Amino acid sequence: MQTLTDQRILVVGGSSGIGLAVARQAVTLGAAVTIAARSQVKLDAALSQLGSEAVALVLDTGDEDAVEHLFAGNQSWDHIVVSAARTPTGAVRSLSLADARVAMESKFWGAYRVARAAKIREGGSLTFISGVLSVRPSASSVLQGAINAALEALARGLALELAPIRVNAVSPGLIATPLWSGMPQDKREAMFSDAARRLPARRTGEAEDVANAVMYLLITPFATGSTIRVDGGGSIA
Repeated sequence: MQTLTDQRILVVGGSSGIGLAVARQAVTLGAAVTIAARSQVKLDAALSQLGSEAVALVLDTGDEDAVEHLFAGNQSWDHIVVSAARTPTGAVRSLSLADARVAMESKFWGAYRVARAAKIREGGSLTFISGVLSVRPSASSVLQGAINAALEALARGLALELAPIRVNAVSPGLIATPLWSGMPQDKREAMFSDAARRLPARRTGEAEDVANAVMYLLITPFATGSTIRVDGGGSIA
């Protein structure tokens, strides 16, 4: 397997969940990893898992000036990964327009700002984390499906605009991450158990499953304009 030895990797949203799993695997493959997120407390906790070679930056991708300042003040990155954000959800007619704007701002426009400002070396890569709702919509999460589809379309277009920088997306299904920690434990376990029965993979996903796909995209120089689905077969079930 190829390594990422001495390559500079930025993981936006790297303080927990999928982003942290990506950072862990990148460190294992020899990369110099920087994680960025809004919470210094979460970043400090993540660094305790990543070792002394990783560093952290406080970054709110909703702050255009902060995003531009980050990239203006750093040399080019080898790879940048933009992990999923927390977004309000609900049926279109019950979700307030304010919450809908927050969801779009956090997950789509945040990634857009990073893509617009980022300095990435030729042959390097930019990877977005989208989600299976882009192809398997839910009546209670319509906006999330639209945002994920927009991210995947953005990746395909940027693969052309930014070439030879490679741009891809990874689309997870139901993944056991801290995203679900706000649910009561019994309901969370019931949701995962029910999903495992329905999915062809007969299990729910782990953050490391998604990180595996991200690593593939980082080390494969012929992969661009692609969306890899890591959903246990959820898009076809």
